[in-house]
Amino acid sequence: MRLPRDLSGDQLAKVLSRLGYEPTRQTGSHLRLTTQRGGQHHVTIPRHRSLSVGTLAGVLKEVAAHLGRPRREIERELFG
Repeated sequence: MRLPRDLSGDQLAKVLSRLGYEPTRQTGSHLRLTTQRGGQHHVTIPRHRSLSVGTLAGVLKEVAAHLGRPRREIERELFG
């Protein structure tokens, strides 16, 4: 599956809410999301208009590792 090329940080935060992530704080242009699902986990995402593919892949890799699921499975659930 190909990752979206025009996803903003705010859109990613909204999509990650399906996995239990909620905004806990913002510092400058970065947003910190936290989940209690599977134990507490934090992930920080930039609130840019368009996230780079590498940044998006890195965030999804962190989320997948925390949830103990393959990254491709997370991608399909969120985007496809």
